Parts: sequence; structure tokens; C-alpha cells
Amino acid sequence: MAMPTPVNGMITDAVTQSSVSVLGSAPAQAMGSVYQTAAHSLSILFENNTQAQQHAAIAAQAATNQGVMQLYGASTMAGAMATTKIATSTVPDNTMMMLLVALALSKK
Repeated sequence: MAMPTPVNGMITDAVTQSSVSVLGSAPAQAMGSVYQTAAHSLSILFENNTQAQQHAAIAAQAATNQGVMQLYGASTMAGAMATTKIATSTVPDNTMMMLLVALALSKK
């Protein structure tokens, strides 16, 4: 141990005051860390929510586009289905004759 001199006492007081300062500020630093962690978690939550909204909007737009494409293609699909039924009919002669008559009547 060091000899008791006025300088040694000053050093001991400085070290003691430094230790007390560290112990006194520890709760404030801990709470600051807790608040910073909470703020970071909340910001990630908002970022994920924004991403989810963007993905939902993209999915809604894609669904709308699909619906519009189906609406515009309805007549084409009806024609394709009718052609398929005619082509796969068990009585192609009668069906074809009826189709030709309908076509002739529509041109008059």
C-alpha cells in the first residue's frame, strides 16, 4: 500500500469520485438504452407495416387487372368454347349445318 501523503489522498479522492459518478449515471444510461431499443423496435414495426400495405396494394392491382382481362376476353372465351363444343360434338353434321344457317341469316 502507498504511503499516506497529501498527493496519495487526492488521488484516492479523485478515483472515489469517479467511481461514484459512474455508479450514479448507470441507471440513466440503462434507461436511455431501453428507450433507444424500444424506438428501434417500433420503427421496424412501422417499416414492416408499410411493406405489407405496399404488397397488398400490388396484389389488389394485379387482381383488378386479371378481372378486367377476363371481362375483355369474355366474348373471345365464349367463341372458343362454342368452337370447342362444335368440334367435339357427337353429331357434327347437324351442328355444322345449324352453324352455317345461323351465319347465313346473320349476314342478311
